[in-house]
Amino acid sequence: QEQLVESGGGLVQPGGSLRLSCAASGFTLDYYAIGWFRQAPGKEREGVSCFSVTDDTTFYADSVKGRFTISRDLAKNTMYLQMNSLKPEDTGVYYCAAEHFGHSGCSMSYYTDYWGQGIPVTVSS
Repeated sequence: QEQLVESGGGLVQPGGSLRLSCAASGFTLDYYAIGWFRQAPGKEREGVSCFSVTDDTTFYADSVKGRFTISRDLAKNTMYLQMNSLKPEDTGVYYCAAEHFGHSGCSMSYYTDYWGQGIPVTVSS
């Protein structure tokens, strides 16, 4: 079965760190653009960070620059989002996505192949 499965979310205090993982199965990530998106309560889903395989560019939303890092381990067929210095406004449901070849940038419309089920992240004291 071709799917993405997220893990690593949960409750963390402000200033803390979490690493989200997204394991791909049924296909390999080698030639896929990868992205992380989030949806805060009452808000639309937004692009957090994306990596393009077509031009090796990485996008970060202004709100997470310097705090979040996107990566992938092709041997494990898994992508990651390292989140440091977390803030309450980082709270939301986080989704991973993959698109064969894809585009540079981090628009939801670019990702139509695979989406994870979403995993909640809560930053609160």
